[in-house]
Amino acid sequence: MKKMLRTLLILSTLFFFSPQAAMAESYPAKAGEKLVTGIANVATGVVEIPKTIVITSRSEGVAYGVTAGIMMGIMQMVGRTLHGALDVATFVVPTKPLVTPEYIWKDFNKETTYSSDLQLR
Repeated sequence: MKKMLRTLLILSTLFFFSPQAAMAESYPAKAGEKLVTGIANVATGVVEIPKTIVITSRSEGVAYGVTAGIMMGIMQMVGRTLHGALDVATFVVPTKPLVTPEYIWKDFNKETTYSSDLQLR
């Protein structure tokens, strides 16, 4: 009996100090991260307009960036803001972010893309 108890104690200690256990996040942390991401995306959605103008101007030219970039930026702003509102409304179900990059400031030189693949975190 003592030998079996010792073995179980050693195995449980190894499990709690394993890298997988250290990397596992709790449900409140995942839900909180989704809530914060949603609030940040709602608040910073308007920054999509100048971001898209800059990205479009670099790739297509200044005239195209100022004209079409504004329209595309408005669409990106609406997309990021609505996805942020959706994240705030459904933060109790932690899913992977639908907006890439997750935060607008994370990779400012990358065009924003949206995913329709809902996966749990």
